Amino acid sequence: MSRATASPQTARQVPPDILPQDDPYYLEESLFAVRDRTLSLVKGLSDADATVQSMTDASPAKWHLAHTTWFFETLILVPFLKGYRPFDDTYGYLFNSYYERIGDRHPRDRRGMLTRPSLDEIRAYRAHVDAALGKLFSTRLPNSETVDLIELGMHHEQQHQELLLTDLLHLFAQNPLSPVYRMIKPGHSHEPARTDQSAVVWHEYEGGLCEIGAASDGFTYDNERPRHSVHLAPFSLADRPVTGGDWIRFIEDGGYDNPLLWLADGWALVQQENWRHPIYWRQCEGVWKAMTLGGLLPVDRSAPVSHISYFEAAAYAQWAGARLPREAEWEMAAMRLSGNAVKTANFLESGTMRPDALRAAADRQHQGPRQMFGDVWEWTQSSYCAYPGFKPLQGAAEEYNGKFMCGQFVLKGGSCATPRSHIRASYRNFFYPHQRWQFSGLRLAKDL
Repeated sequence: MSRATASPQTARQVPPDILPQDDPYYLEESLFAVRDRTLSLVKGLSDADATVQSMTDASPAKWHLAHTTWFFETLILVPFLKGYRPFDDTYGYLFNSYYERIGDRHPRDRRGMLTRPSLDEIRAYRAHVDAALGKLFSTRLPNSETVDLIELGMHHEQQHQELLLTDLLHLFAQNPLSPVYRMIKPGHSHEPARTDQSAVVWHEYEGGLCEIGAASDGFTYDNERPRHSVHLAPFSLADRPVTGGDWIRFIEDGGYDNPLLWLADGWALVQQENWRHPIYWRQCEGVWKAMTLGGLLPVDRSAPVSHISYFEAAAYAQWAGARLPREAEWEMAAMRLSGNAVKTANFLESGTMRPDALRAAADRQHQGPRQMFGDVWEWTQSSYCAYPGFKPLQGAAEEYNGKFMCGQFVLKGGSCATPRSHIRASYRNFFYPHQRWQFSGLRLAKDL
């Protein structure tokens, strides 16, 4: 089926690895599998659902659809497909995000004012660009520069798949009707599993000299490179993330009332914003519930707690007599896990769309720390900064990562909204310490 006639709702299976550069067909199939999945995420949304912007940090679903398409049009089709004509010359201004080199852009905090173009017009824009991408593959074999940009565009779109979902959740959480985005698949919480009272098991590491950062094979972002050596003191890492049950005990013990647990900026926010619990939690007749993509549901005491800020994570660690892991500690521990740690993790493909409890069988069989991948992004205490010898991408993509290396903290491991093929141990997500609308959680560490 050609791209010009393919159904936009056809969601292909994304190949497990992206991408072998010597196989243009596989590259093409992988690209359109990613593009199709994005469309599948907005299936059933109204034009209003896809237009409203709930806060400056979030973007409307319609904007995510258009921005990822603009990326392919601007960075790939215009320079590399002879005779290509942009779908609409005004879209460059509307859907550029932060690329100063490319030109002016619509203000971020006013993306929700774009009632036009409509959701259907954005779908037509995507179809136009997808057809042109198909033509690019049919008229020429991609050279190394084109392949690199297509790979970057695919992983960029996968990032926006997760952002689309977390932004929708924040939007729906503002609605007193607690609307359901999609009926989510049941997880493992109903199966015999550990209770929320399970003691933490600590895995000890001798430390010493180790290598972190991206290996030379496969796609990686520039902020993961170069691979380099770091020296680690001996440490231990908790065998599981902090759970909802753990967090309830933190609340009940006055965790949000004790300034001695908090960093100064965090305590100021607790008072200013009246933080009393994770962002989507609420008490209903004495029962803790949380807003999820499946509507308002009871807090799963056995599943990793999510939607907490760095400040909250650090306060909890202080309360627990521990600390947050350093990025290099987390990465070293993750690299020692088997390949099944990623293959069996709770990512977007699982359909649970919320952090999940481990099955009892997984508890018995797993070696090393559990749930390192999927479920929740895990805050580390490491600032997001350049590795020694860091070199940004060249050309328009130069602005992709490097200019954000200030004031943010690294998170590791991916979440229940992250596509499986997008993640790896060296992946470096980053957010500001006050932000809490992502699927962000924590795992404890200690010095030995």
